[in-house]
Amino acid sequence: MTVHFIGAGPGAPDLITVRGLNLIRRAGLVLYAGSLVPKEVVAEAPTTARVVDTAPLTLDRIIDEMARADAAGIEVARVHSGDPSLYGAIAEQMRRLDALGISYDITPGVPAYAAAAAALKTELTLPEICQTVILTRTAVRASAMPPGEDLATLGRSRATLALHLSINNLAHVTRELAPIYGADCPAIVVWRASWPDERIIRGTLADIRAKTKAAGITRTALVFVGRALDPQPDFTDSRLYAADHHHVLRPRKARQKRG
Repeated sequence: MTVHFIGAGPGAPDLITVRGLNLIRRAGLVLYAGSLVPKEVVAEAPTTARVVDTAPLTLDRIIDEMARADAAGIEVARVHSGDPSLYGAIAEQMRRLDALGISYDITPGVPAYAAAAAALKTELTLPEICQTVILTRTAVRASAMPPGEDLATLGRSRATLALHLSINNLAHVTRELAPIYGADCPAIVVWRASWPDERIIRGTLADIRAKTKAAGITRTALVFVGRALDPQPDFTDSRLYAADHHHVLRPRKARQKRG
C-alpha cells in the first residue's frame, strides 16, 4: 500500500498528468482538497472508492484516514491543487507518514503560475528585461515570512514576481514594490487560472489594488509584477534561434577550402 501525493494542476480537469489520473483511477481512498481541486478530477476514482474532501479536516484526521487505509492494504490518492512542491502543505504529512512507517510517493502537477502565464499568453522572462522568476507569498494570517524574504528585498532583483496567497495583501504589495519597480510597472491578477470562470485583471502597481477591489476578488488568485509583463512589440529576440548562434545541435558550417 502506498500514499500517492498527486498534483491535480491549477483547476482545469484535463491539466492533471496522465500518471496522476491513473493513480486516482485505481485508488481505494481519495483524499482531496475540495476548495481547490475540481470534482471532475476525483470523479475518475473507482465507484467502490471512498472519496473524502479534506478541507474541513485537521492534519490528525487526515493522517488517521491514511493509517486506516494502510492497515487495510488500500491505495490512497492524496490530491492537492497545482504542484505539491509549492505551498502544498505535504511536508508535515510526509513527516507523520515517516514516523508511522507508511510508504508514499509524489506525482508533480502543473503549477498555478504556469497556467496563469499561459492564460496571459506571455513569457515571464524576456531577453535583456528579466531572466528570473521569483515564486513567493506575503504574510497575512498564514506563516510569517522568514528574514530576508520580504518583498523589498526580493524586489531589488527586478525579477518577475509571482505572488501566491497575497490577494488580500495588495496594499502592502504595491506599497513595497512601487518605489522599486516604479508605479507604472505592470501588475496582473489572475483569478482561478484555467477554470471556466477564470478572470484576468491587468493594471500597474498604481491601480491594480483598486481594480481588484472593484472586481470583488478576495481569494484563489495570483499576483504578477514585473516589466516582462509589458507587451512590447520591439523586445529583443532570444539568441536561441538566431542564424548566427551555433551549438552542438546546430554547428557552425565549415568554411569551404580554397581550391
